[in-house]
Amino acid sequence: MSVQEYLDKHTLSRKIEDAVNAAVRAKTPDPVLFISNHLKKSVTSVITNLKARQILDSRGIPTVEVDLHTNKGVFRASAPSGSTYGMYEAVELRDGDKGMYLGNSVSRAVKNVNEKISEALIGMDPTLQAQIDQAMIDLDKTDKKVPLYKHIADLAGKTRYHLPVPAFTLIGGGDHAGNNLAIQEIMILPVGAKKFEEALQMGAETYHHLKFKLLKEGLDFVKEAIGRTGYNEKIKIAIGVGATEFCIGTKYDLDHKISNRSGQNFKSGEDMIDMYRGLCEAYPIVSIGDPFDKEDWEHSKYFSSLGICQVVGDDLLMSNPKRIERAVQEAACNALLLKVNQVGTVTEAIEAVKLAKDANWGVVISQRSGESEDSFIADIAVGLATGQIKAGAPCRGERLAKYNQLLRIEEELGDQAIYAGDDWKHF
Repeated sequence: MSVQEYLDKHTLSRKIEDAVNAAVRAKTPDPVLFISNHLKKSVTSVITNLKARQILDSRGIPTVEVDLHTNKGVFRASAPSGSTYGMYEAVELRDGDKGMYLGNSVSRAVKNVNEKISEALIGMDPTLQAQIDQAMIDLDKTDKKVPLYKHIADLAGKTRYHLPVPAFTLIGGGDHAGNNLAIQEIMILPVGAKKFEEALQMGAETYHHLKFKLLKEGLDFVKEAIGRTGYNEKIKIAIGVGATEFCIGTKYDLDHKISNRSGQNFKSGEDMIDMYRGLCEAYPIVSIGDPFDKEDWEHSKYFSSLGICQVVGDDLLMSNPKRIERAVQEAACNALLLKVNQVGTVTEAIEAVKLAKDANWGVVISQRSGESEDSFIADIAVGLATGQIKAGAPCRGERLAKYNQLLRIEEELGDQAIYAGDDWKHF
C-alpha cells in the first residue's frame, strides 16, 4: 500500500483538520502537543504482535504469560490454573514431558501463541473482544487508555461500576492447606462494610486475629476472630465444601482426609442437609459452595429450595453454559462460581454471568489454586458487577494483587464506586 493509499484509507486529512479545529476551540497553549494527542486518540487500536513465555504460578507450576503489543502500548496478562479439572471445563495444554517440570511445562502452548494465535490476531482491533475470542475459538478444534474493568463493562453493556464483596479464605482452600473437616474451606464476607477499602481492612484484621489459631475447630476460631475485631454483625461466614472430592457412590466420607480413618463416618445426602442446617443455625453462615457431589442434582435441588443460604455451584457447574442452564431449570443452586479459564474466553464468561443473573442468581468470580500476580479477575468482577470475589486470604502476593487492584479501582471511581455490601447476593 502506497503512502497516498494509506492516507486515503484512514482519512487522515480529515482527522488532521478535525484535530486543528479542536485545538483552536480549546485555545490550547501548546497546539502541536494537543494535535498530536488528539490524533493519537483518533487512530484505531491494532494488534501488532503477541509474545508468550513460560512463567511459574503461585504453586511453582508453569503457566503462560502473554505480552500483547498494539500501536498504542504493550499489555501483559497471565493464566491461572486449578488443582482439579472437570470434564465440562476448558482443558489446559501441558507438554507431558516428565523430564520438564514433571510434565507440566507449557512450551507447546507458548509456541501456539507465538505462531498460530499471533498470526490470526495481528491486525485486529484489540477492543473487539467477541471477534478476538471467536478467532481463537476457531483456531481451537478440540487500549490502555480505557481501564480493563470499563472495557469489560462495555462488553457486557454495564453503565455502573460495582465493587464486589470479597470472600476471604481463612482456613483451607483447595490444596492451599489440609484439614480433617468435611468442609474444604472457611471464608468470611464483610457485607457490612460501606466501601471495598473498609471490607479489605475488616478481612485483614480478622485474618491476623485468626492466624495463630489451630485448624481443628475452624468455625469456632473464625467466629472468635470476628468477635475480637469488633465487627460482629458486619461479617458473615461462607464455607466451601467441595463434596465431589469425598463422595463415594451415594455416600459422603467425612473422614476422607484422615489417613487412619475407621470407614464408619459415611453420611447420606439427607444427613449432609441436616449437618448444613445445623451449621447455619450455629454460625453466621450465609453461603455454602458445592454442598453435594457434582452429579447429585436431587439433594442440591432440595437443599437450595430450603432457602437457608446461598448455594454456590462450582464443580456442579464448571462455568459451563449447558450445566448452568440445567441448574437454572432445575433450581439446583442459586449462585455461580465463575472461573474464566474454565469456560475459555471472556465472551463466554460474560454469557455465563448473564445466564446466572437472568435467573436472579449470585455470582462469585474466583481465583484458581495456581495463580499469578495478574489482577484480571478484579477488573472482571467490577466490569461484570459480580457482587462477590473469591481470591483467598489477605496475604501472599498473587492474592493481594487482586485486592490492591480493587482498591485502585475504587479510588479511581470515587463517588461512582458502589460497594456490594448487603446486596452481595443479587448485585
